[in-house]
Amino acid sequence: MIYKIIKFANPVLRRKGALVTEFKDELKELAADMVETMHDAEGIGLAAQQIGKAIRLCVIDIPERADKDDEGVSLHPDVTMPLVLVNPEVMAHSEEREPYEEGCLSFPEITGNVVRPVEVTVRFQDVSGAEQEVGARGMLARCMQHEIDHLNGVLYIDRMSNVKRVTLSGKLKRLKKQTELES
Repeated sequence: MIYKIIKFANPVLRRKGALVTEFKDELKELAADMVETMHDAEGIGLAAQQIGKAIRLCVIDIPERADKDDEGVSLHPDVTMPLVLVNPEVMAHSEEREPYEEGCLSFPEITGNVVRPVEVTVRFQDVSGAEQEVGARGMLARCMQHEIDHLNGVLYIDRMSNVKRVTLSGKLKRLKKQTELES
């Protein structure tokens, strides 16, 4: 099932997700539907808030070509995509940070530089409830941080410079108005 993706200005995007405590078939179905929704929208990550559910669940699918180092070697050969993260939390991050032009399915056609740690260690549960931990760098690290921010009610525009937010203010106002009209 493909869900409608929630757009900017919908209050659910600012809600912190509730901890997932039941690992039943419904959770597996929801995760599969989220992957389908993400693929349909041509995204690489999707948080439950973006489909109107304020729970701690997100999905990620980094294309193989984007998960390589400068020599073309896979950064995460042991990570199977798509990745489903239940109750994820960043346990550690590198001091090194870098900017990257991010976008978001909830903000169509709006991008901006966001500075994030280059590497993170994320602990989460899979859809069966088993504890997992992944050390990530590159695009996977960035995407994990972006989606975990969603689960905490934080949006990528919050992490942009004030100057960039001012330059985007017209686009954000139009998107907010469009979202209100569609509600």
